[in-house]
Amino acid sequence: MNITVPTSFVWNDEFLVGHSTMDDTHREFVECVTRLLQAPDDELLPALDAFAAHARAHFGEEDEWMRSSNFPPGDCHIDEHAKVLASVDAVREALLQGDVALCRELALALQDWFPGHVQHLDSSLAAWLVQRSHGGRPLVLRRKSAGA
Repeated sequence: MNITVPTSFVWNDEFLVGHSTMDDTHREFVECVTRLLQAPDDELLPALDAFAAHARAHFGEEDEWMRSSNFPPGDCHIDEHAKVLASVDAVREALLQGDVALCRELALALQDWFPGHVQHLDSSLAAWLVQRSHGGRPLVLRRKSAGA
């Protein structure tokens, strides 16, 4: 089965949440997914392993922030992270058995999943953290899109 995948996943200012550490990590997420999308078949395993390492650190950091700050919807957010990591682990096992198509499907799924996750769950976490540390809401400056 041949799956046509886009060659890149492009950073978009709509992914900004106003928490600099989180925003930097999200840029890295996009870069890792792009590498996964662009990897030739024989380089998928190292690209997937690099994504997995990034995701474990990324999600681990956010999970710790949620636990340590008693973020009210933290359990749902943490569960979503765990499900993504479980999918990555399952796809890695399938890739070791030669299932390149499933790995390509994961890359597309991550690209589709990320914007909604950031806009709903991560933006809420950023607002919570900034409110607790600075007493206000995050300030997010976005560039106008070319069509706006």
